[in-house]
Amino acid sequence: MAVFGGPPGGGLPGGADEDTPVFVISVAAQLSGMHAQTLRSYDRQGLVSPGRTAGGGRRYSMRDIAVLREVQRLSQEEGVNLSGIKRIIELENQVDALRMRVRELTEELASAYAAAEQAAASIHASYRKDLVPMRQQTSLVVWKPRRPR
Repeated sequence: MAVFGGPPGGGLPGGADEDTPVFVISVAAQLSGMHAQTLRSYDRQGLVSPGRTAGGGRRYSMRDIAVLREVQRLSQEEGVNLSGIKRIIELENQVDALRMRVRELTEELASAYAAAEQAAASIHASYRKDLVPMRQQTSLVVWKPRRPR
């Protein structure tokens, strides 16, 4: 999510990005300024969905931490309840997905336009050599239909 994301790779281990689940719940709680039990509750409510280890332990990414901070800000500073926050997060995710799709379609359209222009230029180049210049003349023709007999 654009609103919730932070700088890519902000101090993460090598090869990790902002979506890589690397933080155990105690570290995630400390980084987000919340209690670990609050993080568990938010996970159950679907506000944040951390990665899981093979044993079922939660692993939070930097993006998860940013979402948790935004949940806290919306709740404490804006007075938004948790169901409202969940809806805001869902809408932000939809907006991000739509922006990505628009970007993909824009690139696809630009490629199609470029291909069409190239094809048109190729066709024009093939027949322009065969054109013969003509003088342009204007004529006026008056048509007088015959009356039916």
